[in-house]
This record gives sequence, structure tokens and C-alpha cells, in this order.
Amino acid sequence: MNEHIRHGMGSVRPYLHGPVSLVTFVATVFDAEELERHAFGPESFHVEMRVGDAVLVIEAGELPPDVAPWTNAIYVYVPDVDAAFERAMALGAEAIARPADKPYQERQAGFRDVAGNIWWIGTFQAGQG
Repeated sequence: MNEHIRHGMGSVRPYLHGPVSLVTFVATVFDAEELERHAFGPESFHVEMRVGDAVLVIEAGELPPDVAPWTNAIYVYVPDVDAAFERAMALGAEAIARPADKPYQERQAGFRDVAGNIWWIGTFQAGQG
């Protein structure tokens, strides 16, 4: 275990900002487990979530006045691209790329969440292509 790393895993982790609903979006689309939550106000939270074998951090809600909001692009491997994509669409995500088989042995899709973050999702298809 890496004692110098929060939750003992993931030396590099995505760090997102968005509305509080982004936490539910990530939990629903990626079957993420909330590891911890710290309130900084009635609708402002620091949340750490496990997605598969990785951890991501979400600053949800209002940021301190001296911190500007930001967006990111993240690539997440999922067991079923089509199912994850449909869950994202059902929660109001904007499609960037519909699920498709790629020449590099992955089925892949992309979407933008309500905070403007771009998510690319893929499933490696060993023996394909």
C-alpha cells in the first residue's frame, strides 16, 4: 500500500469541478463508489470516488471566490461502452461521438457532462481488429 497516496491507490487522478449533480452523474454512469465527502458549505463538497481501480476527485458546487471553475477531458475504461453511453445520455449528457468500434481494438464513445467535462469511454476488445 502506498501510504503517501490518499486511499492508497492512484498516483495520478482526475480532478473535476462541476455542480453537485456531477457526483450522481459519475456514480450512475460509471458505477462509482463514493469514498469520502467533505462539506464546505450547504451545496459545496469535496468528493473522492472510486471508478474501477482508480480514484477521482470532484469539487462539487460553489468554489471559493478566488478559484475559477475548470473543465477536463477524461478517458475511462468501462465493461460496456454502449450501456455507459446510454446512462450518460439519460442523465442529460451531450453526445460527442456515439459508440463505435475503432481500429485499435476498442469500442469507444464520447460525451460532455453538465459541467462541460468531456468523457471518452472505451472497452478493449482483445482479439478484434
